[in-house]
Amino acid sequence: QVQLVESGGGLVQPGGSLRLSCAASGSIFSINAMSWYRQAPGKQRELVATVIGGGRPDYADSVKGRFTISRDNAKNTVYLQMNSLKPEDTAVYYCNAILKTSGTYPATNYWGQGTQVTVSS
Repeated sequence: QVQLVESGGGLVQPGGSLRLSCAASGSIFSINAMSWYRQAPGKQRELVATVIGGGRPDYADSVKGRFTISRDNAKNTVYLQMNSLKPEDTAVYYCNAILKTSGTYPATNYWGQGTQVTVSS
């Protein structure tokens, strides 16, 4: 059983900052990638940022230069530092991990429950 638990969402004014955290726990053999997605009302879920293994992070064009994704491999945790927030960043943010629960089975997709980020004055 694997769980992804997010924290750090909330209400912030335009131009402000928030830091999201997502901790993976349970029977984890290895983590291939960790990512953040978001879904605004009436829109499809979109990829915000991802980090694959120890590789270079990748970002959606809309957040480049404002958001930073980082991983703490020892804690199986991924963070999303969000600066210069805009009203259009308002969405439910979801943590995603592609991980293996054993050396035998292929990697599987896991999702967190989501955390609301609202950017408004």
